[in-house]
Amino acid sequence: MSVIKINAITVAADSGDELAHRFAARAGAVDGQDGFEGFELLKPTDERTTWLVVTRWRDEEAFQAWVSSPAFAHGHRSAAERAGEDAPEPVGKHSELWSYTVAGGSGG
Repeated sequence: MSVIKINAITVAADSGDELAHRFAARAGAVDGQDGFEGFELLKPTDERTTWLVVTRWRDEEAFQAWVSSPAFAHGHRSAAERAGEDAPEPVGKHSELWSYTVAGGSGG
């Protein structure tokens, strides 16, 4: 059964666009990972400042293999860091990783 990992990232009110930009810069970095099923970056549509990074994995083992891989470390480095420059300041002020499995729904 698939597992869903949600990284809830809280940013300053004026930093959401920068977060989206940074995710766009590394789009596709996880696509070829064994067991990876999908990714979405969810932007709040109200006054909230917590963005959700939702990934779906074949199972917990596939997720853990990715987290332990060199690809994970590389994918979480900024473009500047990959070019040998200093890392930019973090956009997120706080984050939490949530883990879920599907308990019901529709095939819509």
